[in-house]
Amino acid sequence: MTTGISWDVAVIGAGIVGAACAWRLAERGLKVVVLEQGSPAGGSTGKSAAGVRAQFTSETNILLSKHSIEEYASMPEASYQPGGYLLLVPEAQWPSAQLGVDLQHRLGVPTECLTPTEAQMHAEFLPDGLGGCTYCGTDGHVDAHGLTMVYVNRARELGTRFLLDTTVTGIQRAGEIWRLTTSAGMVEAPLLVNSSGAWSGEVGALAGLEIPVQPARRMVFTTGPLKLPRPLPMIFDLESGVWLRSEGERIILGRANPVDVGWREGMEWDWLEPTLEAAMTRFPWLETASLDRRASWWGYYEVTPDHQAIVGRMPGVEGWLNACGFSGHGIMHAAAIARVIAQEALGETPFIDLSPLRYERFEQMPQDLTDIQV
Repeated sequence: MTTGISWDVAVIGAGIVGAACAWRLAERGLKVVVLEQGSPAGGSTGKSAAGVRAQFTSETNILLSKHSIEEYASMPEASYQPGGYLLLVPEAQWPSAQLGVDLQHRLGVPTECLTPTEAQMHAEFLPDGLGGCTYCGTDGHVDAHGLTMVYVNRARELGTRFLLDTTVTGIQRAGEIWRLTTSAGMVEAPLLVNSSGAWSGEVGALAGLEIPVQPARRMVFTTGPLKLPRPLPMIFDLESGVWLRSEGERIILGRANPVDVGWREGMEWDWLEPTLEAAMTRFPWLETASLDRRASWWGYYEVTPDHQAIVGRMPGVEGWLNACGFSGHGIMHAAAIARVIAQEALGETPFIDLSPLRYERFEQMPQDLTDIQV
C-alpha cells in the first residue's frame, strides 16, 4: 500500500515515454511514482520496429526526433544503428517532400534528395510512379527495450518508485491533489502524467476526460534469411504504405491496415497477402523470400484523429499532463518529450514549441495530415 507517501508526480505507463519522463522529472528534483499495469516496455514499446527518423514535415516533429536521436546516439545501451531511412515519394507528393527536406536542412538534419536511379545504391526497387526519394543517414533504429530499461534505472537511482503489475482503477481530483485508486493502494500527487500509450484514452476516461487516443493493431512480418548485396535501410513506400528493413540476415516488413482499430489481439494472417502483394509490386525480389511465422509479431499503435501526439497540460484541468497518442512516433520522440514534460511540470517554457501537439488543436480540426506514421 502506498497511502501516506507524498509524491510530486504520478506517471501512468512505463513504456519508453513514461520511463524517460520519470527520469527527467526526477532529475529536476521531483518525487516520482510510476504506475504500470505490466512491466517496463511490455506494451507497444517492446513490440515496435524501433525506428527513429527526423524526416518529418513539421518543425516540432523534426526537432523532437533530432534531439531524441542525438540523445540515443550518446547512450551505448540504446544500440543506436544509423542505418538510414529511405522514403519513396510518389510524383504528386514530391513537391511537398522537397519543402520538407528544405525545412529539415534549416534545422540541421542531413536529408538528401535523390532520383529513383540514385536511390538504387541503397536498395533495389521498381521506380514506377515515383517523383523522387529522400534519404537521411542519421535515421535508423534502436533497442527500444534496452533503452527503456536505462531510463527506468536512471529514474530509480534518483528515488523514483515503479509500481509494476499495478492497475489504475479510478482517478479523482481532490482539491490540489490527484487521487489514484490502484491495485497497490491509493496514490496521491498534485501532478499526473498520462503516458499510457494505447490505453491513454481509457486512463483519461477514469478521470472523466475525453482524450482521443485509441489502439490500432500493427503486424510485423519476418522473412527467413536472405542473401542481399547490402543491408537495407528502413524503406517506406508512400504510395502503397509498405515499409521494410533489414534485421540481421532477415527482412521485417509491414503495412498499416486502416480498419484494424480497437482491442484486437494476435496475428492477423489474413493481412499477410495484401501486404506482400503491395510489397512485391515495388520490391519484386521479395518473391524469393520465405516467411518465418514464429519470428513475426504484432503490437499496438496509439492513434489520434490526426495521427499526431498529444503533449502538454490538459486545458482547464489542473495538474494533468499528456504525453500520449504518438501514432508510431513514440520511440522517435521519447527523449525530447521527457525534457519538455519536465519543463511543463515546472512551469517553464518548453525548449521545443509544443503548439501543434497540444490538446487545444482538436477544437480547430481538420489538421494537415502529411506526416507519415512509420
